[in-house]
Amino acid sequence: MPDTPPHRSPGPRSHWLLAGIMALGAALVSACKSPPEPTPAPPDSVPSTSAEPSGVKGPVPAAAGSARPSAAATPQAYRQDAATHLYGLNRERIFKGKLPAQLYAIGVLQVDIDRSGKVTRLHWMRAPRHAPEVVAEIERTVRAAAPFPAPTRMGKVTYTDTWLWDKGGHFQLDTLTEGQL
Repeated sequence: MPDTPPHRSPGPRSHWLLAGIMALGAALVSACKSPPEPTPAPPDSVPSTSAEPSGVKGPVPAAAGSARPSAAATPQAYRQDAATHLYGLNRERIFKGKLPAQLYAIGVLQVDIDRSGKVTRLHWMRAPRHAPEVVAEIERTVRAAAPFPAPTRMGKVTYTDTWLWDKGGHFQLDTLTEGQL
C-alpha cells in the first residue's frame, strides 16, 4: 500500500522537498540537542507538583492545570519544558520507540505563552495541509494542555516545535523524539 494518499501521487519535486526538510530537521536536532540520556520512567500515579528546572528529560506526569514553573532563560530551553509538559498530559498518544520512515504528517508550530502559562497564539510555520484533521488535533491538544509551565525568567515566550505524526494518530515532538527508522 502506498504511503501517500491514493488521490495524489508525489512527483520528483515533492520527494526532493521532503528530503530537504528532513535533512534540515536532522541538522537542527543535532545542533540543538545534547546526546540523549537514559531517564527512569516517572511514576504513573504521582502528578508533578514541584518546581523542576529547565532541561528536564522525558515526560513529566501532569494533570490539566498542574503546570510547574519553568526556569528557562531562552525559548530553546523553554521548548524542552513545554514538550515534557505535553508528553506528561498525553502519555497514551506518544509514539513509543523510533518513528517509521514515512510519517503521515509533519508540522511546525509556533506557540506564544504568557507569564501565567496561558496559550495566547498559535502560528503554523509549516502546516500539514494534506491532513487538516491533524492540524485541528494538534491545536486542540496544545490548547487543552494549558496552562503550560510559567516562563518565570522570561515573562512570556514564543517557542517552536515540530510535530511528527504517524498514521495511527500517535506523535512525537522533535524536542523529545526517539528518532526515525
